[in-house]
Amino acid sequence: MTRPEDDDTGAVGVATMEIIVAALFFAFGALVMFDSYRLGASWASDGPESGYFPFYTGLIICVSALVLLVQGLRQRARVALSFVEAGPLRQVALVFFPALIYVGGIQLVGIYVASTVYIALFMVFLGHYTWLRSGAVGLSVGVFAFLLFERWFQIPLPKGFVERALGF
Repeated sequence: MTRPEDDDTGAVGVATMEIIVAALFFAFGALVMFDSYRLGASWASDGPESGYFPFYTGLIICVSALVLLVQGLRQRARVALSFVEAGPLRQVALVFFPALIYVGGIQLVGIYVASTVYIALFMVFLGHYTWLRSGAVGLSVGVFAFLLFERWFQIPLPKGFVERALGF
């Protein structure tokens, strides 16, 4: 069995990442230019319209992105450097996707229940702790966070059906 750290096959190349980043920058610059044009990107009788400077800033971003895109395409043809290996990418994915589900869970069940479940499952599956210990820690953190924010600091955070059922 191979450990994730031992898996050094390249998952994504440097040139591919540069092309992706260049495309994202180009899209951002194009969005800035589009919205600036909507506001007015020309020179009026009393001076520049409100979108004049943002439009040219977006244009500079687009031109820079095209330069990066060309460099990425040229580098891709010459050198095949790895941006990240498969093992570390897998480790990042093991943390990133549960965190993404946690953020979505906050909208459904509130931050306290989502945090309790997230911490407990994280400890069980990534930390390899027992269910009892993980549940106890997750519940303790959830209750402490509830008391800290709702009672002592009186800062309301997103709540779900459990808190509403308990009258909070």
